[in-house]
Formats: sequence, structure tokens, C-alpha cells
Amino acid sequence: MLKKSLSRGGRNDAGEASSSDGCGWLGNMEDEPDIPPVKQVVVAICAMEKKSGSKPMKEILTRLEEFEFIRTVIFPEEVILKEPVEKWPLCDCLISFHSKGFPLEKAQAYTDLRKPYIINDLDMQYDLQDRRVVYSTLQREGIELPRFAILDRDSKDPSKRELIEGEDHVEVNGVIFNKPFVEKPVSAEDHNIYIYYPTSAGGGSQRLFRKIGSRSSVYSPESRVRKTGSFIYEDFMPTDGTDVKVYTVGPDYAHAEARKSPALDGKVERDSEGKEVRYPVILSNAEKLIARKVCIAFKQTVCGFDLLRANGKSYVCDVNGFSFVKNSSKYYDDCAKILGNMILRELAPTFHIPWAIPFQLDDPPIVPTTFGKMMELRCVVAVIRHGDRTPKQKMKMEVRHPKFFALFAKYDGYKDGHVKLKKPKQLQEVLDIARGLLAEIEQKRADPETEEKKGKLEQLKSVLEM
Repeated sequence: MLKKSLSRGGRNDAGEASSSDGCGWLGNMEDEPDIPPVKQVVVAICAMEKKSGSKPMKEILTRLEEFEFIRTVIFPEEVILKEPVEKWPLCDCLISFHSKGFPLEKAQAYTDLRKPYIINDLDMQYDLQDRRVVYSTLQREGIELPRFAILDRDSKDPSKRELIEGEDHVEVNGVIFNKPFVEKPVSAEDHNIYIYYPTSAGGGSQRLFRKIGSRSSVYSPESRVRKTGSFIYEDFMPTDGTDVKVYTVGPDYAHAEARKSPALDGKVERDSEGKEVRYPVILSNAEKLIARKVCIAFKQTVCGFDLLRANGKSYVCDVNGFSFVKNSSKYYDDCAKILGNMILRELAPTFHIPWAIPFQLDDPPIVPTTFGKMMELRCVVAVIRHGDRTPKQKMKMEVRHPKFFALFAKYDGYKDGHVKLKKPKQLQEVLDIARGLLAEIEQKRADPETEEKKGKLEQLKSVLEM
């Protein structure tokens, strides 16, 4: 079968604008005229070239192309920036997301004009650029956040721009934050986040920024907060030195990785290929629910956010919007499969595409057998440990008393460099020494070093008397 693609808005042989819809066509040519052509859904990527041409995007688009009824196109950056939206390529499904320099308002105008199926809501991407709105949305959805207050120096309301600074604390609009605390710019595009330390820990501040080479933060002796601009102040959360990065693909899928926190020493851990080291993380049920809530609240199918695990809870400290895992074939497979099925589930009926909804990941594995349809046992996972040995009971004790060295010499310890005492008579000799030294301690005749070993000697005596 030959493939022929014709985009909506293309031109016919006469050079006139075509009135066909946005799908491409899959069909037989002159040799099989009786079989009608099958449409393809055109999925377009509208983003800055640095994002649309990245390795993760290429990996996912390659897998999306494996769907028989999906064709992908990438809007050139020059077209996005310079051409009016009326001249942008046509599509049936749009994957578009904001990054530095991206004209989000033009993407909105395009969706208003062409009405494609949207993967990540564009209006909500304005909210993601303002940390104040992000925190307000998270609060409204009942998602745990660090305790925070907003210092809005642009507000006309004096009660929203009150700051009193002390040596080891700040008071923001009546809310007190003791050091260490975090100071974040309200703009999500500004990654210059400062952590201020108390004088008891040496004072100063750790200044975080977007990774530059192998650095993500530097220490500064400056302990005073910034006096210009609007900021969010929040409690510093004591984690185990890692941040958890969560990536959703729809409300029912979340991939999580941990990385070394930039607040530690500012040095980025990299592997032999120069990539930042990430560690796999298993999310708890509560964290999976958080991922679902974030995805739905911000209407971002593909969405990344940051979790802090502290004090037995998980807190969301940032929502990044459209974000891909950097280096995971499993994630690329899952992401493409979920997006492809989501797109076809939405658009296949509209374009009369003969596509059947496949088994989902959570569907039970039903297979036909000679006895009818039955569930298939896919694997058995077991953790097995032999049980024919009694675990060793060990006690370690450092000895310096001459009586122990005399026993060591008695059994040729100096000859072999060690000695093993297993016989009852030998162990009795050790017990006698322990009893004798404890008696000296009780009678105040022992030297100070022996007195320090009283606890260990009592333990040794108890073990040997059992």
C-alpha cells in the first residue's frame, strides 16, 4: 500500500487552496481504487526550537510516528516568531508550551482560529509563570505547601508589602519566618532563589540559579534579604539532601526521580556522559494523588513539578508545566503510548478512523485458552533467603589490660597475629578476667582506663554467663 499525505489547506493541481480537513491521508492509489483512503491525525509541536528539537522530544515523536493513524509536524521557530497565525501549518492536535521567548499569545490566537485538540492548556500557562498564582491554585486544591507569605512590593495595599527584618528572622505582613528560610521571586522565570542561614550556623545565604556547567548554587556571606522586587518567603524544609522531580503524562501516570539538592553545596553530580545524576523514586499513594491533582488543576497533560519530602510529609514547592524526563527509554515508551492513545481516543471517532481502544496498562491480562478465556499469569516475583544458619551474635570490645595480653600470649596469639578461644575452659578464663576487673572497679582499685570500660565488661560478663 502506498502512502500519500495531504495537509489541510494544501493546494490542488490547479494551484487553488484545498478545502480538505486537517488530517493526512493513508490510502491506495490507482492500483486499488475500490478501497477508500484512511485519514491520519496531524499532531503539531509548537514550541521554541531548543525544546521541539531536544532529544526527549525527538524520542517521543519517533515513537508517536509508530501509530498508524498519527503523523507529526514541527512548527519552525521562524514561522512561530515571524509569520501571522493564519499562515501557520494546520493540524488536528496541538502540543504547545511556553519557554523563554515563546509568543504564547500567538499560540492562543492560533487555537482560537483553528480549534485543534489541545494537550496542554495554553491559558493556564500564564498562571504557571507567576508563583503567587501557582501557590494559590495548590492551596485551593488542598495540596501541601511549605508555610509561606507573599511580599508584593507592586501592590497598592500597604498591608501586602510590610517587611521587618531582624538578625535571625523576617516578618512578612505579620508572618514571622525564622532562619533558615527561603526567598523566591514571584516570577517563575526568575530562578534566583536564596536560602538564608541563622547566625548559629555561620549566617550568610545560599544563592540558587539555573545550572551553569557543574554549579547550581553558590554561598554568599550576605545575610540581608533583597530590598527590591516582590518575593515569596517560606519555611526551609529539612529534606535528606535530595529533591524529587515528578513528571506526569495525564492524571493517571507519574514518573519520579531524585537529584542532589542544589541547596547542599551547589555542585551538580554528573555521570560519565556529563548528564546530571538522577535516582529512581517510588511515589507513595499520597504522592500519586498529588501528581493527579497537579495535572488536573493546571490542565497540563504533560507536566513537571518538584516535591520536598520532609517531616513525614510531601510538599509541592514548584510547578514547571511542560517537562520531559531527560534520559529514560521506559518513560519515552510510556509517554508516546499514552499520548497516542489519548489523541486517537479523542479524534478517531470524529474522522471515522478505524481505531480500537487498546488494552490499558492496568487491564487484567485475559487470554483465550482451550478452556475459555482466562487470566494469564505473567510472572512470579519472590524474595528468598536461606534459613539454615543462625545469625551471628557479635560483640566488639577493645582491650588494653595486661591480663588480656597475657591470655593472648598464652594461646600463641603473637605467633599467628590472632587467637580464637572457643573451648569452655578458654571462655571461662576470659570470664574470670572480666569478673576480676569489675571487682577492682567496685573496690576503687582500677585505673581510669579500665573504669571507662565498665559497661563493656559488664556486657562481656553477661554474654559469657548465659
